[in-house]
Amino acid sequence: MTKPRARLTPQTLLWTQALGLGPLFVRREVLGEQRPQPAPEVNPTHAVFKPEVVKPEVAKPLSPPSRRASPAPPAASIPATDAARAEAIARMDWAGLEAGVQACRACKLGSSRHQAVFGSGSRQAHWMIVGEAPGAEEDRQGQPFVGAAGLLLDAMLQAIGLDRQSDDPEHAVYITNVLKCRPPGNRNPEPDEVAQCAPWLQRQVALLQPHLILALGRFAAHSLLGSNAPIGQLRGTVHAFEGIPVIVSYHPAYLLRNPADKARVWRDLCFARDLAHTKPVQPE
Repeated sequence: MTKPRARLTPQTLLWTQALGLGPLFVRREVLGEQRPQPAPEVNPTHAVFKPEVVKPEVAKPLSPPSRRASPAPPAASIPATDAARAEAIARMDWAGLEAGVQACRACKLGSSRHQAVFGSGSRQAHWMIVGEAPGAEEDRQGQPFVGAAGLLLDAMLQAIGLDRQSDDPEHAVYITNVLKCRPPGNRNPEPDEVAQCAPWLQRQVALLQPHLILALGRFAAHSLLGSNAPIGQLRGTVHAFEGIPVIVSYHPAYLLRNPADKARVWRDLCFARDLAHTKPVQPE
């Protein structure tokens, strides 16, 4: 089956060039089709990235989990004890889950945020993107991955045929974070904050039942995989969370500070795309 080709607008290409990032994650044939207008001169330290498609050996993918109907959320408020709280969250539907996140005060971040950032995208998507935590702009808008890092993520996704605005399950994505509230000053999440947010993310995964999860950043990878290994050791391997394949890569905010690692992320995206397009082995 022919793989979907990325469709980027000249405006999107100009946005990334204006950020000093060049036409990121865009296949050469797409650049030839779009022929965007030249962008203003940028800092020469930001070299234009024209990635070579590298196809690493793809491990046998896990069979996509079947979508199951979810029971109705409990009518009572979330219990205070951790075990009862996790059990109550595990019974919620999408509406109850989002309302619960907005009302959550289980850790100190609930009192310092402007608003919780639940997630966005199609709830039928085959792809799930998990980041680390909201930043200042996400905290203001209530949406994940906005601002410069959001533009870069959009370009990354479009390069492999995905679009956060799409309703087509094969090309759509659902985007969320490990933490639903912004840590003050964008500091690293603390262990108790990750632990209190874990049931929300687990239920999002259970409701969405994605075919593949792309974990972006150290905290996303460690939270999903229960590992403390560096990202460099986790990349290039098919991991699993609740039976769902997980691919690990760098966070877009990291790439804005370290553009030399764009080529590594491109290989991760190609790896994830090839895995998603490989038909699972059917049991005999």
